[in-house]
Order: sequence, then structure tokens, then C-alpha cells
Amino acid sequence: MCSMKVVAALLVMPLALGQFPGASLPFPEMPIESVVGATLKESVNRWPKKRQVLRKDAPNIVLILNDDAGYGAPDTFGGPVHTPSLTRLAEKGIAYNRFHTTAICSPTRAALLTGRNSHRVGAGQVTEFASAFPGYTGRIPKSCATVAKVLSGYGYDTAAFGKWHNTPVTDLLKTGPFDQYPTGLGFGYFYGFLAGETSQYTPRLFENTNPIEPPRTPEEGYHLTEDIADQAIKFIKMNRGFTPDRPFFIYFAPGATHGPHHIFPAWADKYKGRFDHGWEVQRNITFEKQKAMGWIPKTAELTQMDSTMHRWSEISEKHKAFQLRLMEVYAGFLEHTDTQHGKILDEIERQGIENNTLVIYVFADNGASAEGLEGTVSELLAENALPSTIDQQIEALEPYGGLQALGSKHVDNMYHGSWAWAMDTPFKSTKLVAAHFGGTRTPMVMKWPAAIEPSSTPRSQFHHVNDIVPTIYEAVGITPPQMVEGSAQESLDGVSMMYTWKNASAEGKKLQQYFEVMGSRGIYRDGWFAGTFGPRVPWAPNATRMNAWDPNNDVWELYDLSKDFTQARDLAAELPEKLAELKAEFLVEAAANQVLPIGAGLYTVQYHPDEAPHSTLSEWSLFQGETRMAESLAPLYHSGFASLATILTDVPANASGVLYCVGGGSGGFSVFMDGGYLHAEYLSTLLYRYKATSSAALAPGRRKIEVKMLWDKWDKSKVLEPAGNLTLAVDGKEVAGMRVDKSIRLLFSASESFDVGMDLGAPVSDNYDTRSPFPFTGSIDSLHIKYIPNPADADASQVYI
Repeated sequence: MCSMKVVAALLVMPLALGQFPGASLPFPEMPIESVVGATLKESVNRWPKKRQVLRKDAPNIVLILNDDAGYGAPDTFGGPVHTPSLTRLAEKGIAYNRFHTTAICSPTRAALLTGRNSHRVGAGQVTEFASAFPGYTGRIPKSCATVAKVLSGYGYDTAAFGKWHNTPVTDLLKTGPFDQYPTGLGFGYFYGFLAGETSQYTPRLFENTNPIEPPRTPEEGYHLTEDIADQAIKFIKMNRGFTPDRPFFIYFAPGATHGPHHIFPAWADKYKGRFDHGWEVQRNITFEKQKAMGWIPKTAELTQMDSTMHRWSEISEKHKAFQLRLMEVYAGFLEHTDTQHGKILDEIERQGIENNTLVIYVFADNGASAEGLEGTVSELLAENALPSTIDQQIEALEPYGGLQALGSKHVDNMYHGSWAWAMDTPFKSTKLVAAHFGGTRTPMVMKWPAAIEPSSTPRSQFHHVNDIVPTIYEAVGITPPQMVEGSAQESLDGVSMMYTWKNASAEGKKLQQYFEVMGSRGIYRDGWFAGTFGPRVPWAPNATRMNAWDPNNDVWELYDLSKDFTQARDLAAELPEKLAELKAEFLVEAAANQVLPIGAGLYTVQYHPDEAPHSTLSEWSLFQGETRMAESLAPLYHSGFASLATILTDVPANASGVLYCVGGGSGGFSVFMDGGYLHAEYLSTLLYRYKATSSAALAPGRRKIEVKMLWDKWDKSKVLEPAGNLTLAVDGKEVAGMRVDKSIRLLFSASESFDVGMDLGAPVSDNYDTRSPFPFTGSIDSLHIKYIPNPADADASQVYI
């Protein structure tokens, strides 16, 4: 705890110094000032004075972070997509053209909020694919307090809106623990979703730690990004109305433009015909505009597209309409997202607080995403390594209205990986590549009228998301605390960027930064960059390549960034000694930051999916009305998990409704009744739908329903996912069955849940799409699900848990 001498020193420190000491948090309570006598007549009630721990002019702070939006996308800096809010901020502030992320979601967010390297805070991989290696646990340690925790301790009102993606999936229980939720990590209020993605129409929302349902339906015009903007505006109004003496810190991180690309047709229609020239031509157009605007150096070179990427000329005329509409949807989605930021900026102006509000707009958490591969209506096809063709994708759209269904609630579409490469102009590669700036570099803008003079000159100092927190601390006038809630704090890895505010050409203060994502890695040091691509090709995943990968055999590249803005000229062959020096320095940094072992980020997602975080239970006793159980904590209907579900139910005549389900419209499993008939449906993304239905309606009365899932023998060295057989039995008699040829190996959905007695969120089955959540009309006395031995396994006693 902070001593009274420290507090006294803090109170008398001249504000001209601009810094308060790094006291321990929380501050001690102020001493009682009341006089206590024997009676009230002899006593004096006197409330203690409020401790002054902030400068009176401490700014409000708004930190904006988009998702999966590429460096070359915004028209603010030469791209094809209209971004009015980014432009508005850039014209009133300053912009950075050499600002970097980690190349992937959770790690970037953890580094952004803590001011430390992602692996140091356990975030070397997204939370769904965490492992037990120290840098990959998915848990931010108490020794690395977030900026929200610190600012809250100094009296800020704090709130987070939108995507979180830094809570371990094994903590997603209604009973907690909640220490890794936004509210446990320092935010006073949270409204958004905890997963890596969610539907924009039927999001799996949380308010603080409580799962909630959206306030409106898609048919009523609901869209998540609009909702969270409205909630942020409400928070600002509450702050100004009830606690105007407190500055606020808002972290606004919409799930856009991460897949699925969901947007109303009118927004996508704005871009009809705008991309008909294809992705290579779009790159050239963007590159020339970037140069003409002075956003990139005149000496910058446009990098070549990778030889494994499709060229526009290779796309058949039959398929071009599909690829174009996917891009139009993405562009409309991005413009819509940026427009919502403007609503928050409008409210700040209405409140008369614009002059003393620091707005930091990080355009994306990584580069544009190529995870849509060749363009898709079901983005988790790639994650689950399911085969598909473009003709299959187009055919799957037909029941929903054809190409016009793209962007709607019915599909989880993402554009072609080559569009992602174009959106990362002028760089090489995309999201998930830590060795190239197409994966890591993003525009960033800061605006604070009281302290930052608008300038059109880009700041070209090399910086990273871990530099945002030190910048905020210096702007607020505090130094990082040495203790927070009893935990000694680790030092920050970032450096403040305030030195660039008044001097666009100031010498950069960030001398070194490593990068690593799933074996793709690199290091910046004093104007040089060395990196190696790694085993995973985001736009063309190859299991053979990844399984055969040996990091010791990786080929490294070398770039002199003082002369090569885009990593266009590899100097590795010319300067082997310089390359060796940087490779050695990477290993030093990797050891110091818990990056080792190299490739640990692939451990669960590629090599051991059965060891991905999930419940350690092998049996569950569930009840009707139990909802919003995270997929990771519920019984798994993934590849290889053999199970038996027993339902004791009182079936009414013509019974209808969901008995239990997991997942949603992107993929899932549902057991339900409709008009008295018993159904089961296994949805392996939109492309592979398997159904079973009883031949006759069930007679009313008490019934015992059994659902058994068994899998073929699984040789993991030969197939990524096994086929299996599902059977439905009523009172001991088999009534239906189905063959599941393509199973889900990793996850049905990023955010949908396990529900009993109804199907919340996007419905698994199109049978009850218009009747969602389709509650069961009968009663479920009990639901018991357990893993069972799989007879096809060599060791029939093995149960995967």
C-alpha cells in the first residue's frame, strides 16, 4: 500500500511536471475527519476530502480498434473503401504509417491493453487454441495490469464495447470465475461479446458477466455494430450526467470487419461495379493513390502477389459475380463500421468535451484476413479443414435467394484471399503472417485538440500496439504503478509515442520489437527487419506442409527498412552476417518473452485439437432451460468424441421444439421434435448438412429418448476428421439414424452455445429458422450426456476428455 508520505508528495507535486508517481493501487482510504464524542452533541460529522490523484485537465480517452481491416482498404489513405470517421480524425489530428500489430486477434488485444508483449501476458495464440506453454495459456497475469485497471484506480470511468477475445474459453460459465472477463481486468462496464467472432444479427452478447439476448431481431433491423455504438453513447451521457468530475476511458472494438461479413444490402450495393477490374488492378490503383497522397514514400515499391495466390484472370466468368459480391459486401461492412465510430465522435462534440478528449484509432488488430480462402459462404470451413468448391458455395446460397443472400443472417461469408492481399496494399501477405507487414502493419490516428496540432505529415517512426498504453500514461500524467491489488507489476515493453506529436521527423525511440504467430516470426531492430514466413499459408492451408515443418529449416528474409518501406527487396543472400545477427537476437527475445517453444501456437489448432481447452468432465446432467453454455464447456459433438445422450421427457401430442442443441447457423448439432416427429441434424458448416427423422410421430406420454454418436476408426495421420454414425432410439427402439461423412474437428461456432429446451441465437436447423428459439412444448425431466468408448478405436476403452 502507498505510504502517507507518498500520498502527501503526490498532492503537492507541481502539475507542471506532468507526472504523478507510480503509486500502488488501489490508493489507501482517506483518513476519517469526523470528530467522535460520547454523544452526537459532542461530535462532528465531516466527510473526508476526495483525494486528488489526477491532473484536473486529465483527458477523456477513446480507443477504437477495428478487426481484420487491411492497410490498403481506407480511402482516407488511398484505398477503395469510404472511411469518413477515420478521415475526420486524420484531418484534425496526426496519422502513423508504420504502426504494427501482432498479426492476430487475441495477442494484439492483450498487447494493446497491457502495454506488454503478447506472449509475456500469456496471449501467444487466440484463446480458443490456448495450450499449457507459459506464453500461450490465454490468461493475462495479475502482474500485468491492463490500462483499464490502472485508469480505474486513478478515478476514470471505464467501459469496453464490442469484441473482447481475451477470456479463457474454460471460464465461460455463469458462475465464473470472472477475473479474466473485461470487468475483472479493470473495466467498470462491458457490453459486447467474449468470443473471437459472432453474428452481427444474432450476436451472443454479454453485459458485464451476464449473457443477454439482443434487444431486437434481424427482421427488426438489428445490427451489432450499431447497437454497441448506441451503448457507448449512452455511457458517455451517463458519465456526463452523473459523474462529470471523472474522465472516461472507452475501449470501442467492434467485431467488424472480422468474418462473418454481415451487412445490410444497401451498404454493399454502394460498391456495385467498383471492383469489377479485379484484385490486381485494385492493388495498382491503391498503390498509386497512396503515393500521390504522400501516405507512403515515393521510393516505395509495390510488392508482388505470392505465386500461390489466384490471379483475377484465373477466375471463371461463372464465378466472378460471386467473388465481386463478396468484396462489395466487405466494403459496405467496413464503411458501415467506420460510420458508427462517427456517431460516438458526434456525441463527444455534443457534450462539449472534444477539446480534451484523446481519440486513438487503431485501424485494425492485424492485416486483412485471407481465411475466406477462395471465397466462402461458411468461413469455418477453413478452420475445420473441410473441403469445398466454389460451385458448392454458390449452390448453398440458392435456398436463401442466391448471391443477394451474401451478407445476410443466413450465411457466414468472407471474401477471397486475393481480395485480402489487395486490401493489404502495398505489402506482402495477410493476417496470420508475422514476417510481413501485410499481416502486421495498420494505419493509426491520434487526435487531441488540447495537445496535438493537426498535421498532414505522416509519422513514420516504427511503433507497435504495446506502445499505446505508455502513451496514454504519459498523456494522463501518471507513471505505471509498481503494485496493483497486491501484485508486483512487470515492466512495460512499449514506449510512449508522445515525442512524435510535435515533431513529425523525430528520431524513433522504439529500437527493437519481435513478432511471432504460429511459427511465422520476425524481429525489427534499429531500422532492419528479419523474418521467416513459417509453416502456415493463410490463403492455402496445407496439412502436409505443417506436419512436416521443422523451424530449424525455415528460410529467413532480411530488409533494410530505411530504404525499403514495403519489404520488396530481400537482402538475406547479400548480408548473411546481418541476418545471422538478427536471427540470434530473435531467439534472445523469444526466450525473454515466453515465445518458446517455436510453433507452440500450432499445438492445439493443428497437431492436437483434442487437447484444445475444453471441459474436463465426461458426463453432464442438464436441465430444461439451461442455456448459453459455451461450446468448449459442453458435451462435444466434434470428431472422435463418442457419446450417449439420454432424455427423459413427457411428450405432448404433436410435440415441437428443441430438446438440446449446440452451435448455430454456421455449424452445430440439434435434436428436436416437430409435429410429433423426432429429428436430429448435424451441420458441418452450411455445405454439409445431415438429417435424421423418425418414421412416425412419437405417441404422447413419458418417453426415454437416446442419442448415440459413434465414429469410425480415426487415423489422424491420414484424415483430419473421421466419419460417424448417429442413431436415435425411443424407449429402447431405434427410430432413425444418419451417416455424418464430414465432421467438425475444432469448433462448430466461435460464439454460439449449448442450450437445453430451445435454440438461442442463430438456429442450427433450417427446419425451424422462422420459429427460433423454438422452445420445446413438452417437459424435459432430465438430460444426461456422457462420453462412451468408441468401438472402432483400437483401444475401445479410450474416452477423449
